[in-house]
Amino acid sequence: MGNSAGGAAVSTTETLDPEERKCLADIAEYGCHILAVWDKELKAIDFAYSVGFPVSVGQPEVLVYGLSRGIMHSMINEIRRQCAEGLVLSDGMRIHNLLEGHDCIARWCTDREAIKEHLGWALWYHRTQRGVDVEGFYQIVWPGAASGLFPWDEGVSQDVIDAQLALYESDQ
Repeated sequence: MGNSAGGAAVSTTETLDPEERKCLADIAEYGCHILAVWDKELKAIDFAYSVGFPVSVGQPEVLVYGLSRGIMHSMINEIRRQCAEGLVLSDGMRIHNLLEGHDCIARWCTDREAIKEHLGWALWYHRTQRGVDVEGFYQIVWPGAASGLFPWDEGVSQDVIDAQLALYESDQ
């Protein structure tokens, strides 16, 4: 079976390692697999992203930066739940109920380097299991807890900016 990711054949479960099988099982059971990526040396910002949204909810993958793993995991699961109930993500969309007291904003990213650098398991899944490439994803951007300001807002805390790399094209 050919694909847009270079013509590789779709793999079968017999050739998968335990982590790959876990990814597939999570997508089948929960609608997505969530990867938390962190730097033990604290030189890079922690982030988490989904694998499987296009299959389970017909939406692109999502990524969140700079919060605790538990909060990012919860946010991704809540987005998946909302999408399963009909939410259609779009660039600049405000998403409710991800963080108590604050909306978050979905920002579209199609930068090939950002995709390669940040969505490794999603690339593996879509290329090997579906025969397609990842063309883009939504970065979920959160505001500062005290101010409610987003990274592009005047007067926002530098901590809010520093905790979330802007992988999307900034037009704010």
